[in-house]
Amino acid sequence: MPHTDAVEAGRQGRSLRSAVVVNPVKVDDLDAFRRTVVDALAVAGWPEPLWLETAVDDPGRGQTEQALADGVDVVFACGGDGTVMACVSALVGTDVALAVLPQGTGNLLAANLGLSNDLAAGIEVAVERGRRLLDVGEVDGQHFAVMAGMGFDAQMLEATSETTKRRIGWPAYVVGAARHLRDRPMRVWISLDDQPPLRRRARSVLVANVGRLQGGVRLLTEAEPDDGYLDVAVLTPHTLRHWLSLGWAVIRRRDRVPRMEVFRARRVTITSNRAQPRELDGDLIEPGRELSVRIRRRALWLCVPQPDRTPDLAEDASAAAERGERLIEEGRGE
Repeated sequence: MPHTDAVEAGRQGRSLRSAVVVNPVKVDDLDAFRRTVVDALAVAGWPEPLWLETAVDDPGRGQTEQALADGVDVVFACGGDGTVMACVSALVGTDVALAVLPQGTGNLLAANLGLSNDLAAGIEVAVERGRRLLDVGEVDGQHFAVMAGMGFDAQMLEATSETTKRRIGWPAYVVGAARHLRDRPMRVWISLDDQPPLRRRARSVLVANVGRLQGGVRLLTEAEPDDGYLDVAVLTPHTLRHWLSLGWAVIRRRDRVPRMEVFRARRVTITSNRAQPRELDGDLIEPGRELSVRIRRRALWLCVPQPDRTPDLAEDASAAAERGERLIEEGRGE
């Protein structure tokens, strides 16, 4: 695995320069949140981070690029999926690591790290300096760390209101999903690398780098974040009974999931007979008839609870959360 200045700095034990890219809309008490982060990092021996707030016309990419220009070693992405994805797009191909401080509802990358909305765990994971060099997916110049999708998954996101998410959390997506269970399937042609296109009547096609959905549900058990491949899940339920059997098999972690085919490829193009809703890492993008994805090998340094090679990025997350609580308490002088 190649080493970078930031990773070597971590291994040598010197304090790391950091920036917090935060969506202020997602944080209830921004001043208290800032004090908690700054004080905890100070206890860990890190200097005060740059503090960069996102805006409606720039959800995080410009702020992250500013942090890179200022020479930071770690960027904390604090917000929902859109904030994290914007930071990812700016960090791809650089030596700077991404750490996630989840504050939104979906937080797909945080779910795959086992962080939930745990601020303490997010801080601790960064200061413990565990790093993993991940693949990322690229769609029209935008990048994602978890998955891209066309069809039902994006419809579910579109149908889920911010008010409901704030009130009940990630189960709000179940409410949004229920509104589209009986929608007609889309006709799609799926091209995998140089193979002849597959033709399917699908409800959703997901192109994944890692395998967890909202709520931490693991859909693709074999997806590995640094194997150089994208895992493609084609979901073909046509009735409510099909959906129930598919969902039960996923929850039970069955090896075979009915109404779901899985493929692997480095390049994936999904073409539909009509415009479809699309999403990247749980954030909606413009609808379109095509979703074209390619892999970027080992392109993003990510702060993880357990840096060893394992498909599950969430290894040791609960223990990190306990250590993080102690760090925050010390920062508060408790």
